[in-house]
Amino acid sequence: MRILKILAACLTVVLFAACATSGKVAMAPSSSPGHEIFYHIMPRSFRDSNGDRIGDLKGLTEKLDYLHGLGITSILLTPLQPSPYYHNYFATEFKAIDPAYGTMDDYFAFVRAAHAHGLKIYLDQEFQYVAEGHPWWEESKCKPDTPWAGYLLWRDKQHCVAEYFLDKPKWKGYDGRDYGIAMVDLKQPEVQRYFRNLMLFWIDPRGDGSGVDGVDGLRIDHMMDDLDDKGIEKHLFADFWTPMFRELKARRPNLRILAEQADWGYGDDWLKRGHADLVFAFPLRAALSKLDKREIVNAIRTTEAKTPRGKRQVIFLENHDVDRYMSVVGDDPARARAGAAILLALRGEPLIYYGQELGMRGRELKNIEISDGIQIPVREAFRWRADLEAPGSAIWYRGGERWWGERYNRSHDGVSLEEEEGKADSIYYWYRKLLALRRDRAELRAGSQRILCDDRSSLLCILRSDGVRQTLLIVNLGQTEARPGLDAAIARTGWVDLLDGEAIVPADAPLRPMQVRLLGTR
Repeated sequence: MRILKILAACLTVVLFAACATSGKVAMAPSSSPGHEIFYHIMPRSFRDSNGDRIGDLKGLTEKLDYLHGLGITSILLTPLQPSPYYHNYFATEFKAIDPAYGTMDDYFAFVRAAHAHGLKIYLDQEFQYVAEGHPWWEESKCKPDTPWAGYLLWRDKQHCVAEYFLDKPKWKGYDGRDYGIAMVDLKQPEVQRYFRNLMLFWIDPRGDGSGVDGVDGLRIDHMMDDLDDKGIEKHLFADFWTPMFRELKARRPNLRILAEQADWGYGDDWLKRGHADLVFAFPLRAALSKLDKREIVNAIRTTEAKTPRGKRQVIFLENHDVDRYMSVVGDDPARARAGAAILLALRGEPLIYYGQELGMRGRELKNIEISDGIQIPVREAFRWRADLEAPGSAIWYRGGERWWGERYNRSHDGVSLEEEEGKADSIYYWYRKLLALRRDRAELRAGSQRILCDDRSSLLCILRSDGVRQTLLIVNLGQTEARPGLDAAIARTGWVDLLDGEAIVPADAPLRPMQVRLLGTR
């Protein structure tokens, strides 16, 4: 969920986030840091299996071969719990699966199938709030003596007025209905026990420490030390998150915690005092959106300086809260390829948002009534077929509203797996090639990183090394042809072109604007 810090200052914008081969490989998912490549999925928009136009767990399970063949190692899912909102943040029940997605049996079948493919699963968790309809709220409203009354924060002794999310009593959904969102009292011991037991269920459903059918990681949405900066739920790092993480890892030592740092900064406090294992590289994403060399270099260096040893950053171009990268770069395929190459060559653990590898487009709607529908354009259906309305397409948002009439994805627009997978010049093919290189070259996964061409030129040069193996990325981010200023030792290295048939290429040859050169030693 986006921190909504802009909204907190001005409630005029609401961003509900809230707010190769394709065969199976039966193996245990790898837990080696630096080896993960995340694929971020909103299940509702991915693949429909039963014809209701809503993406579901069976549809996702049917497409695990695709993700494995793409080179993905880990699937990050947005929440699965029932909610009045389409994105499933702000739950009405925590230990449950939204019926639109299937059953708990469907969920466990998906986890088993993913693990059989060697894929890890991360579940998104957001339990700092509940939506209207949750029994903690419905059964305790104006009833301060009921069992659930202490689970929420209230503004009055009679428990008739809840402490609302961002102080707004109602939030509109894309379907036109309004719902309240109340804050959970995370300081209450019974609440803490409830959520620790809930997380233990997701990571170790058999309860025996084996982790069989359990998820491999958790994403903590909107993680804060002082919830919503209100001063009423303070010191959550020490009092809530750290004890929970400690207990979860006692059960599953290899479990990884991915925190969405609420301020969208560098995340160092979340990695240190919050004891998360990973955070999102938001400042680096902002720099990559501009494709400005100096900003990218500064973001890389500051990110590295602020990341403690043993902790990691998830690097990304897109997620469910931000505009699609192809739209950000002005529908320019060359700029989109440059951004993808930098993403998959940098140190960190890359994340690809579903459809990013196809060049799907989308921007938040402007000049529209505030609702969670504002972000539907960045959450449109994954494009399996050229025909947007072909069976399996998860076009749950189809109707007469702006998010359908002004949708970015259109039938036969060239932006679909069916239209791209046979074309060597497609964005999809570009991602496949880059992902294969990251899989095959250890220095791209876990090697050292050094910035070269540290000058006023437009050339971004990144050297990755692992022993004698090296990969050199050079991207011309300028508007004119330029030659990289490399020292003689680097220039004389026997580089081969990793993108074009392994021909011998001089490292200091000039590059056209937005040209990408990826060189490697044998």
